[in-house]
Amino acid sequence: MHEQPISVLLVDDHAVVRAGYRQLLEAESDFDVCAEAGSGEQACRLAQETLPDVVVMDLSLPGISGIEATRRICQRNPDVRVLVFSMHEGDVFVEQALEAGAHGYIPKSSAPETLLEAVRAIAGGERYIEGRLASRLAVQRLRGGRSKSPIERLSSREFEIFCLLAEGRSAAEIGERLSLSSKTVANYATQIKSRLGVNSAAELTRLAIRYGVLEP
Repeated sequence: MHEQPISVLLVDDHAVVRAGYRQLLEAESDFDVCAEAGSGEQACRLAQETLPDVVVMDLSLPGISGIEATRRICQRNPDVRVLVFSMHEGDVFVEQALEAGAHGYIPKSSAPETLLEAVRAIAGGERYIEGRLASRLAVQRLRGGRSKSPIERLSSREFEIFCLLAEGRSAAEIGERLSLSSKTVANYATQIKSRLGVNSAAELTRLAIRYGVLEP
């Protein structure tokens, strides 16, 4: 049990959303929002500076994705615990987040109390996956053992680029967003297509829709 309030870093690119989370958390006596970040890069920097107990992390961010930010934070600061709070409810996002080191995952469609419960659980050393998502993952694993979809085998960086390619972004756009050269992005794109067994951007988009990465 924490004697001190649980310090929380909020990461979301919408200031209004962060304000809502802050109000919800700080209405409880056992939480203290120590900082807010609007991008993945800022989240990594503030996690290093403030060393919060829990980072509440959105996945859709400008610059690096929440999954890549989670991976960096967990690698650099193993004592900082990450709760992903995202609109994405597809299994592939949950698997990628957990693979990157997240300690919990709840969808933004959850009741406000679920966020409070999840942050408390994670600060206390537990894992927390929202009920429906946890059930679905458990059923999937029972049916297919530990076998993963091809997309789940991508690294966090590959997955991040895969999502942007599937949205129809060019190598130049992706490079600018992720601070990579167009050539590096093109190399990643070739690698990703090869790993997924697809030859064109259209096939890549169809695969993204099939596995719930993109809405049809």
